[in-house]
Parts: sequence; structure tokens; C-alpha cells
Amino acid sequence: MTRHLLSLWDFDQEQLNGYLTLAATLKQESKGGKRHQQLAGKTIGLIFEKPSTRTRVSFEAAMYGLGGQVIYLSGRDTQLARHEPLKDMARVMARYVDGLVVRTFGQEIVDELARYSSVPVINALTDLHHPCQILSDIMTVIEHKGPIADLHVAWVGDGNNMANSWIQAAGRLGFALTLACPEGYDPDPAILKAAQDAAAKPITVVRDPAAAVALADVINTDVWASMGQEEEQEARTKVFRPYQVNSGLVAKARPGAIVLHCLPAHRDEEITDEVLEGPQCVAWDQAENKLHIHKAILATHID
Repeated sequence: MTRHLLSLWDFDQEQLNGYLTLAATLKQESKGGKRHQQLAGKTIGLIFEKPSTRTRVSFEAAMYGLGGQVIYLSGRDTQLARHEPLKDMARVMARYVDGLVVRTFGQEIVDELARYSSVPVINALTDLHHPCQILSDIMTVIEHKGPIADLHVAWVGDGNNMANSWIQAAGRLGFALTLACPEGYDPDPAILKAAQDAAAKPITVVRDPAAAVALADVINTDVWASMGQEEEQEARTKVFRPYQVNSGLVAKARPGAIVLHCLPAHRDEEITDEVLEGPQCVAWDQAENKLHIHKAILATHID
């Protein structure tokens, strides 16, 4: 097992399924009243340049749920705000904690922290990848629809970090994936090509959302302007309006298709309130499963 978790591409199918299996076990055991103590006496540092409610709380709850402790540092609380070399911060922090969970902007930040850290670095989000979120999404899909290799997943909207990690998951886990993105907002081309070259089933990018969902068992979307892109909100809203996940689009998917959203949602922008609150949406199960996947990740990587 790779010591760090920087992107899903660093892991093979067996390793990714290992996270999912362990998360399901930990979830079942927790709901049965079992108290987990695998990480008693261990401490992780959460370094969040990008704030988050769900990611922070789920990682903290996961670590406490495994018997460990958490130190939370926002961007302004670390030397990142004062431009200390990353290699210096990595080597110092590794003397204090047993793992680093980092939510930041550039992928190069987590890559360099991992290069110099003697403890595991876990990518809790960068502008390029969101691996932990996609694992919780896939866990949710499996709970509702069965083995993901048998399913067709549609992504509708921006070719952002979520889209990139879904592409990598498809390349490793063998499910069909169709992404509908406006021209100029495609996923990372190198990530797409690598996954397509390794994929067991098609990974395609189209322009028409209806074509993307036509065979879909799962419809997935995200906000049109991610954190750090707020100044683009007005322009993006005009471009992405035809990519809204609404009842009409959902009706074009396979019967019983489920709808995912990693939250927070901008209701009646990328997804309508009707769909988000409707019976096909499983966003709240997604949010819960972040806790269980984060437990599995921490239990796997922290020693």
C-alpha cells in the first residue's frame, strides 16, 4: 500500500476495493455499537488552506471514532501563510503527528509535503484531485446499486477535481463513465488519457447532458464555480445553465438511477431543489459515508 494518498491513480483495483470493504465493515460495526480503538494514542494534523464543514468534521469524527486525536490548523495558522518552505514544514510536522490530512489549492503542495514527510500525507482536496470524496461516493453507489463495475456513471458539469478523480476511479475499478462538460471546461487531458488507456470500459467526454445520462445508473454533479473561482460565477452560470441536473434530465436516465452531489449544493443552480430533495437523491448518504471512508483511510495509512 502506498504510504501517502495523493490521488486514486496511485492505487490498484484491489487496494481501492480494500478501502471500500473496510469502510463498510467499520460502518456496520459502529452501527452495531462496537467501539473502535485502532488509532488510540495516535494524532493527525488537519492542515486546511481551503475551509470545509463536511471534510473537517468527518475527518475529526473519524479519527476520534478510532480512538485518536486531532490538531486542526487553518491556512493562517501555519507557516504556509508566511511562505516557509514546504519541505521544512513537512519535516517539522512529522515530528509532532502521525499523519497529515491536507486540503489546499495546488496539487504540488501535497506532492511536496509527501516528498519530505516521514508520516503519511492524505489529500483531502486539491484543485486537481479529490480522492477521499470519490471513495465515499463509490461506497454510496455500491450500497444503493450494487457492484460499481456493473454500472454506468454520468458526470454532468465542470471537468473539475471531482471529475478528474471519477475518471481515475473508472480507470482502476472498471466501470463505464460518461462526462458531459461544456467546451473549455473539460477534465485534465493527461488524467483522461491515462485512464482511457487503462480502462476496461469506455470513459468518454460529450457536450450533451442528455446523451451522458441516457445509459446512466448514477448521475453526479458539483457546483459550477469551485472555491477560488468565485469571480467567475456569473460567466460560469451562463455557460453551465444547460447542464443543470433537474427532473427532466433525471427522467432521461435509466429507471431507478440515483443522483449524487458532494455538497454544499447551490440549489436551483447545478441541481434543482426538487431533485436534491427527491427520492432518487442520495446526497445525505454520501455525506455520512465520508465519515466511514475516512475511518478506513486513516486506519489503513496511520501506523
